Amino acid sequence: MNLENHYKKLKRAGTSEMFLGRAVRDFAKREDVVIATKFLPRSQDSIAAGISGKEHIKDSLDKSLSHLGMDYVDLYIYHMWDWNTPIEEYLEGLSDAVKEGKVRYIGIANCFAWQLAEANALAQKNGWPEFVSVQNHYNLIMREEEREMNVYAGERNIALTPYSALAAGRLSKRPGETSKRLEEDTYAKFKYDATAKADSKVIEKVCEIADSHGVSMTEVSLAWLLTKVASPIAGATKLSHIEGAVKATELKLTDEEIDLLEADYVPHNLSGVMAQNTPAQRTTEQVWIQNGKLVK
Repeated sequence: MNLENHYKKLKRAGTSEMFLGRAVRDFAKREDVVIATKFLPRSQDSIAAGISGKEHIKDSLDKSLSHLGMDYVDLYIYHMWDWNTPIEEYLEGLSDAVKEGKVRYIGIANCFAWQLAEANALAQKNGWPEFVSVQNHYNLIMREEEREMNVYAGERNIALTPYSALAAGRLSKRPGETSKRLEEDTYAKFKYDATAKADSKVIEKVCEIADSHGVSMTEVSLAWLLTKVASPIAGATKLSHIEGAVKATELKLTDEEIDLLEADYVPHNLSGVMAQNTPAQRTTEQVWIQNGKLVK
């Protein structure tokens, strides 16, 4: 499978951080914004070189801070569960980063509830900072997080900040509409094409409710998600995308509308990174990374 369209940014590692840092310097005050960034698991080259998880975090964080032109980030996120690195190594490295003032809080992404629970139990036992947020795959047509993660996070007051909030545009387009991303994003096709027929029923309901309110599908999809999570992550390539996301915070769906949006969901197999979150990763490469380079 060719993942180049989705992860081509890896060829320009740090570019988004550079743009963000410049934007904050030019248009905002650092203390008025919350900045989050991530670190990837160790590459096979790093493992072969004997670089520990703790050392990997220090190197990754220092590079990110350099790209951003900042002294600290508010939230530093462990991008995906790394079966080749003991979680204790990462937790200790993150603890050092917090003590040094380079990180305020830590988050995690692409993990199961049991992994988050285990990590935070270890952190508590050793006096290290615990993960305060989780960024997993969650939207109207991928609701598997509701089985365990959402419940656990709610019990432990852990913030949910899901990615793919609009399912790579599928929850913002009317039936028959398309876009460059829908046509060319091969990784998104890998995640969603297999369930497109079942998902179409949910998307039709989004369209119906959007029409009844006189708003965009983006607003309805995000308004639903905002009833479940702290802060969804939605990509934007146009000003209208940002405007739609802002308007979603003002749209209040009724209980009946929420029930209608949820009624046609069917169980899904995990896809993307979470489908690869198994012990088999100890002997195989990550789903989309080999030594820090794109895989095809």
